[in-house]
Amino acid sequence: MTHRITVAGSSGRMGRMLIEAVLASDDCQLAGALDLPSSPAVGQDPGAYLGRATGLQITGDLRAGLAGAQYLIDFTRPEGTLAHLRVCRELGVKAVIGTTGFTDEQKAEIAQIARDIAIVMAPNMSVGVNVVLKLLDMAARALKEGYDIEIIEAHHRHKVDAPSGTALKMGEVVAQALGRDLKSCAVYGREGVTGERDPSTIGFATVRGGDIVGDHTVLFAGIGERIEITHKSSSRVTYAQGSLRAVRFLAGQSRGLFGMDEVLGL
Repeated sequence: MTHRITVAGSSGRMGRMLIEAVLASDDCQLAGALDLPSSPAVGQDPGAYLGRATGLQITGDLRAGLAGAQYLIDFTRPEGTLAHLRVCRELGVKAVIGTTGFTDEQKAEIAQIARDIAIVMAPNMSVGVNVVLKLLDMAARALKEGYDIEIIEAHHRHKVDAPSGTALKMGEVVAQALGRDLKSCAVYGREGVTGERDPSTIGFATVRGGDIVGDHTVLFAGIGERIEITHKSSSRVTYAQGSLRAVRFLAGQSRGLFGMDEVLGL
C-alpha cells in the first residue's frame, strides 16, 4: 500500500525533514507540498534542497496541494492548521497534526472536524517522548506524596510558543495521575518574593536559545533524593519518522481523533 502525503510548511525546518522522510520511505509518496502564498519557495521543486526532482512544485494553493493526497502532515501554526483541516474535511483527506499552541476553542474545533475525518494529533511525534509520557504517569502515581514537581524545557530561538506543547502534555499527564487539574495548579513563572513553594503546584521553566531541537526534563524533588526523567532530541528526524507511523495507523481509520499513544499501542 502506498500512502500519498502532502506536507504543509514544506520550506521550513520541519517541513524539509518530513519531505526527506517521505521520499526515503518505501511505502509513502509525496503528493504535494504546501507553503504560504508569500513564500519565496512557491514554484520550486520540494526536493530541490536534496538535489532530487520530484516533479512537484511547492504551492500556496491549498486545494491544489491536497488534490492528489490521502494524508496531510502539518507542523505549522494553529490558525493555518485549522484552515487546512477545514479543507481536509471537505476533501476527505486524513491528517497528522504536530502543530502546538492551540487554544481550548481551537482544540474543540479539531475534535469536531475529527467526526468526519481521521486525525492523529500530538504535541510530540517522537516515539521516545511518548514512552516517557507513560513513565511519567507511573512515576507520578508512585511519588504523589512528598515530592515537588518541576518541568524544564529548552528549544531553539525560533520557537514561538511557551511552554512547549510537549512540556504542557507532560504536565497534563502528571496532573491527571495526581488527580489534579493542570490549569489550577500550574505555575509558569517565578519572580521576586514568591513565598514558599506550594506543594500542590507543578512548575514550568522555559529556555530558548540557539538551535536546541528539544529538551524536556520532569523533576520530582523530594527530601534526600531527586528523580529526573529526561528526553533530549538531537534531530527532527524522530518527529518525521513518528509522523509516518501515524500515517500508517490512519490507513486503518475512517474518522476520529487519536494520539500517539494509540498509534504506538501504549
